[in-house]
Amino acid sequence: MFVRSLIRSDTQLNRSSYYEASVERPGPEAPLMGVTDCDVVVVGGGFAGLSAALELAHRGFSVVLLEADRIGSGASGRNGGQAIVGFASGQGPFEAQLGEADAQRAWDMSVEAVELIEQRIERHGIACDWRRGYTYVADSPRKARELRAECEDHNVRGVSCEWAEGADVARFIDSPRYVAAFHETTSGHLHPLKYALGLARAAQAAGVRIHEGSPVTGLRRGKTVMVSTAHGQVMARYAVLAGNCTLPEFGPMVAPELAPRIMPVGTYIIGTAPLETALCERLIPNGAAVCDNNFVLDYFRFSADRRMLFGGRVSYTTMTPPNLKGVMAQRMGEVFPALKHVPVEFVWGGFVDISMNRAPDFGRLGDNVYYLQGFSGHGVALTGLAGQLVADAITGQAGRFDVFSRLKHREFPGGALLRTPSLALGMLWHRMKDALG
Repeated sequence: MFVRSLIRSDTQLNRSSYYEASVERPGPEAPLMGVTDCDVVVVGGGFAGLSAALELAHRGFSVVLLEADRIGSGASGRNGGQAIVGFASGQGPFEAQLGEADAQRAWDMSVEAVELIEQRIERHGIACDWRRGYTYVADSPRKARELRAECEDHNVRGVSCEWAEGADVARFIDSPRYVAAFHETTSGHLHPLKYALGLARAAQAAGVRIHEGSPVTGLRRGKTVMVSTAHGQVMARYAVLAGNCTLPEFGPMVAPELAPRIMPVGTYIIGTAPLETALCERLIPNGAAVCDNNFVLDYFRFSADRRMLFGGRVSYTTMTPPNLKGVMAQRMGEVFPALKHVPVEFVWGGFVDISMNRAPDFGRLGDNVYYLQGFSGHGVALTGLAGQLVADAITGQAGRFDVFSRLKHREFPGGALLRTPSLALGMLWHRMKDALG
């Protein structure tokens, strides 16, 4: 019941998406009908599933990809478009569980994940407004101290950063809200739905069979796996589950041991009318994507057609906040007073999957079913790497995949009935802490 209401809400949240309004989708791919076979069946047509399918096809595997709705219809086609090095969890869980050497190895792979985006864009001719540049900001002296430590850690790990505080912050962002910032040019931003559709085209060109409107209702494990939909079955040597927090919607018993380890979190974005070039260049002089370092954060950037895309206002209850457009516009005006009265033409959102410790959750069920989940808001870059790593693992090169699969994950407390309100209460505490500076 809970998940059904989540999906209905999620669908409604995408009715006024800037991303959907600014692309021309091809006609829908036919749903799966009847029985077919392949080497690998991939469940989920977002960045992770598309990346896995593309990489596997390039390695000579026959691949079928099943998507419940349309390609990129979930988090991959709705997010802030920010491709960031590192992990939402920070390095803590990696260092505590894996040791410093493998924690650094994971960090280096996160940098590689951003490079991989650029490589795929160039190799497959994907026009998705890719641009380098990322700025992190702090809105209080306490958060500035934390940000300075993060900046120094980036530098130590090989991602060169520029630091600014006080009046010097204006070099990177013209906002009265922020007291400190650092900027790096490894991370960047893009139009996520254009990128997802580009990956789908590349995958199909490589031979991947894509079926939309084909939600997975069952998974039979064994030496040969059988994935079932309402009107067909796929028999395969391997399966890759990349449905994240929406996987249980149609097949709650597909992988029931995975669902308690992730939670759906709503995040929301507004898009303004196009703005004057001079104003955009004044507010964010280098055209970077920006986020603050609050636990419940704001993130924003300008689109290629000069719209402010301002995101945040997360929901941990799966219920859409009331007066979402007005609340988001007010928040944007507090960050950028010059935008207080600009028209807001789009408001949309969706659900991302978070893990308990905010670290990615990759692994295996038995010998031949792989899963990719728990991207925790850092999925634009990390999902692409995940697809490459799972393809490596299936071909017998599992060392890099296992850096992540060795991470242990706990279930969210409270069980099916209480874990959502428990998380909401915990997030309320973090909101209060951020508000106190």
